Amino acid sequence: QIKTNFESNLDLALKDYNVTADQHSEAVDTIQRTLHCCGVQNYSDWERTEYFSQRGIPWSCCKNQNDCLEEDLKNPNKAELKVFVDGCFSLVTSAMESKMSVVAGISFGIACFQV
Repeated sequence: QIKTNFESNLDLALKDYNVTADQHSEAVDTIQRTLHCCGVQNYSDWERTEYFSQRGIPWSCCKNQNDCLEEDLKNPNKAELKVFVDGCFSLVTSAMESKMSVVAGISFGIACFQV
């Protein structure tokens, strides 16, 4: 349930990205920069957005901010070498799952001590 919601919200955030510079766009940038990912499934998700037709793939996908020109970001073949290619969806969900197992483990450990 959480996964499906997250995926559709991420999809929507990409579609509306920077049409209005809002929290969703900032959240997308933060996720991409922090997790070194780009798009939902992968970086090519951006090609289907309004933003891409104007400016290419967002800067927050760039591996190296100093070596990432707008013309590279507008060309998917060049962009592939300059941006994080992994999608954010699988990274975030696997991060959530690994954290969940840690939380479950800690909860279980505490429960055992209370017996």
